[in-house]
Amino acid sequence: MRIGAMNHPQQDVVDEIRWMAEMELEFIDLTLEPPAAAVWKADLKAIRAALQQHGMGLVGHTAYYLPIGHPFESVRQAAVAELRHCLEAFAALGCRWMNVHPDRYAPMHDHAFVIQQNLRSLGELLETARPLGMGVMVENLPGGFNSADHLGELLDPLPDLGLHLDLGHANLQVDRNTTESILARFAPRLRHVHLHDNKGGNADLHLPLGAGTLEVERYVRALKSSGYDGTITLEVFSPDRKFLAYSRDVLRKMWNAG
Repeated sequence: MRIGAMNHPQQDVVDEIRWMAEMELEFIDLTLEPPAAAVWKADLKAIRAALQQHGMGLVGHTAYYLPIGHPFESVRQAAVAELRHCLEAFAALGCRWMNVHPDRYAPMHDHAFVIQQNLRSLGELLETARPLGMGVMVENLPGGFNSADHLGELLDPLPDLGLHLDLGHANLQVDRNTTESILARFAPRLRHVHLHDNKGGNADLHLPLGAGTLEVERYVRALKSSGYDGTITLEVFSPDRKFLAYSRDVLRKMWNAG
């Protein structure tokens, strides 16, 4: 298991890599988002050099608000084009997997339309990813793609699509946390994990581990029991990084004890 963190899209990526390495994190979950980390601004040569200098790994992340299910075809195509640029950038950096967020919003269209639009976009991205040696993974989101059945509507028709499991999201807008049911069905497809705490309900708080109601130890054990031993991003978004460092230590202790 390797622990990493996500860069802040308002900050210089090379500076973000440096402080993560100083915190003894093992990879950066690089989100290519504006204003400072947009794919069209990213200095790929400098980023690759920084990753090599600090011995840091890399997972690809993209903006959650790109409308890949949009009912306007020109808008959907534009979103896919931006994600293709991200795929190409990540491939140039030596990345293996990039996440995509499913799109839940198509006003006045039914659920079947939303699924079909997402499948069209994800299928097109997979076609771009293959010759680049890249994989695409879809992240579970509260309010529409947060159960095994909902994720199955995307994963079952696209066998090359990977799963990016966000344990914090699995605790939101649900009667009970969906982590274990998702793992029971899709553990072999799991490629990356996000971990952060919250208090259930609707608020995606991105708290330090232990500051909310998420049964962190239970779901860390579930990950290990599923056979997962890959990358875990601590999405702890406090401006004081000591809470991220604390969460790093908590996670390592839980993993080693599990």
